[in-house]
Amino acid sequence: MLNRRRFLMSTASAGAAGLAGLHLTPAFAEGAPQIQIFVPAAPGGGWDQTGRTMDQVLRSEKLISGSQITNVGGAGGTVGLPQFISQWNGKGNSLMVAGMVMVGAIIANKAANNLTQVTPVARLTGEFEALVVPAESPFKTAADFVAALKADPTKVPVAGGSAGGSDHILFGLIAKTVGVPATSLSYVPFAGGGEALSALLGNQVAAGISGFGEFSEQVKAGALRLLAISADKRQDGIDAPTLKEAGIDVELFNWRGVFAPPGVSDADKAAMITLVETMAKSDAWATECKNRNWTPILLTGDDYAKFVAEDSARIEAILKDLGLA
Repeated sequence: MLNRRRFLMSTASAGAAGLAGLHLTPAFAEGAPQIQIFVPAAPGGGWDQTGRTMDQVLRSEKLISGSQITNVGGAGGTVGLPQFISQWNGKGNSLMVAGMVMVGAIIANKAANNLTQVTPVARLTGEFEALVVPAESPFKTAADFVAALKADPTKVPVAGGSAGGSDHILFGLIAKTVGVPATSLSYVPFAGGGEALSALLGNQVAAGISGFGEFSEQVKAGALRLLAISADKRQDGIDAPTLKEAGIDVELFNWRGVFAPPGVSDADKAAMITLVETMAKSDAWATECKNRNWTPILLTGDDYAKFVAEDSARIEAILKDLGLA
């Protein structure tokens, strides 16, 4: 199981050497570069938040002079990924936001393209998942949710991200742990976090699963009730038990990172890694991570590529076990 301790242990192997300065290549403009950020998801979700937060911090730290964000949503990133591979090939000033969700969606959808076809730059954040229900829900606790799931899983539709992603995986793991067949679940996938949130607020589904950051404002406002989180321990400032505390022996952290297109030069790849490392080590980024409940787990270059390969194998095994692959 991918958890916070393993994240932090693997991150330590990347080293903590300081950066002398950002050396830019001809692909970048003079001085601070212009960059393009490709988000293979609809606005409002975790990848979109990551891309826009990166843009905000890079600008505030004067690491870039400008940027353009492009959203192409659908199927856990497997709609946008082929476009990034073919249409952005060789663009050394471009980054795609992706993560565990895309790994799962590629496997579940038997997609023709995968992350071996792009250039790993950096793993950035890890985020625990949250199980929430609308404020009017009869489910007051995770135990209530589980009881309904055991009684008739078809009557407990759960909203989340695309099929095979981290939200779907967590739902399947919860079901398996409490003795409910994963194939009997009613999972309602959405291309973006904003759509899933609308379904929850409109009482169109019984519950929702996503990164806590995507639900936090609505939880604070009282529009959603937080039943449990998938972290390894209780989190400061969050009034909810872990799934384990609630009697569900499941723990899961979602990760997000960035990739350059295929066909970029070694020099452009190095420049992008340095750019992202500089951003990730800034106080501004640390503040945003704290505010959004993201755990910084910086890992770059070849170490990141190795992690992606290992995580892909791990997720494929989980999905097969759950009957989702």
